[in-house]
Amino acid sequence: MTQPNPFRYFKTSPEIIRLAVMLYVRFPLSLRNVEDLLHERGIEVSHDTVRYWWNRFGPMFAAEIRRCRIQSLRSSRWQWHLDKVFVKISGKTHYLWRAIDHEGEVLEAVVTKTRDRAAALRFLKKLLRRHGRPEVLVTDRLRTYGAALRQLDLQGKQQLDGRWINNRAENSHLPLRRRERAILRFRRMRSRQKFAAVHSSVYNHFNLERSLSSRSIFRTNRTAALEEWRGLYAG
Repeated sequence: MTQPNPFRYFKTSPEIIRLAVMLYVRFPLSLRNVEDLLHERGIEVSHDTVRYWWNRFGPMFAAEIRRCRIQSLRSSRWQWHLDKVFVKISGKTHYLWRAIDHEGEVLEAVVTKTRDRAAALRFLKKLLRRHGRPEVLVTDRLRTYGAALRQLDLQGKQQLDGRWINNRAENSHLPLRRRERAILRFRRMRSRQKFAAVHSSVYNHFNLERSLSSRSIFRTNRTAALEEWRGLYAG
């Protein structure tokens, strides 16, 4: 079955829409910053248009990237790092649960109002349903993880916790935190969840581990990632 063209009712070219969404999600820019950057390239759009494009096409692009990465088995089931951070939504404290693999690939992000067993179960069930079961789980010392893992019959999995053993997960929050500062705040949990999910997929797509490869390999990988992005829903 032929996939319908999501750009069929838009007068703006798909290339411009993809560029605007990539700039807003990938880099720590506000909507008005993206508007100014597009203006420098001779593209006249308002920041409200950029907001509309991001809300409509951001989740679609993220879902397509996630589908391709899962099918190509780019995510590992060897060792996963689980962690949570405090986030503010409309002035109230919420919790953002995130899981990454041993290479820094963001596997899942879930926003909850609490950090009890029910919240951990919601996060783990979604993670396991999409990626299967890992060999090793690395967590902090929050007892909620143990209660949720027992209920999911994952006691046999090796669970590691310690003071510095989960540093990979702690460091993985930094790009998202930098991006959040440009947005300033979220008013709804659904909006926070949407942005976390889309940012995770876009981050994975363009995360080329610059420090671990030579300049020539990095340039090749960067070009390939950009070409794949430009090919999203290209027909």
